[in-house]
Amino acid sequence: MVPSNYYLALGAILFTIGLFGVVTKRNILIVFMCIELMLNAANLTFLTFARQGGNMAGHAIAFFVIAVAAAEAAVGLAIVIAIYRTRGTLHMDEVKVLRD
Repeated sequence: MVPSNYYLALGAILFTIGLFGVVTKRNILIVFMCIELMLNAANLTFLTFARQGGNMAGHAIAFFVIAVAAAEAAVGLAIVIAIYRTRGTLHMDEVKVLRD
């Protein structure tokens, strides 16, 4: 059986990679994927603590995060597609005002 510390370390590494991508990357699609990576890292942490504690609260929270991530993916991808169709680019510096 894999110790819980390994799962927590993996979750921290994944979250750090996602945070680094959100802060440094300028492509909207890559930032969007980095946010998804951060949500999955949070899910891994919730499930690790649920496994360690032996309760189901972490599973419920992870399920909620998955539902929020699915909704975020649907809305976010729709926005990304709309931006690309109107602007022709996905670079964040070139798309500062969404209502133009």
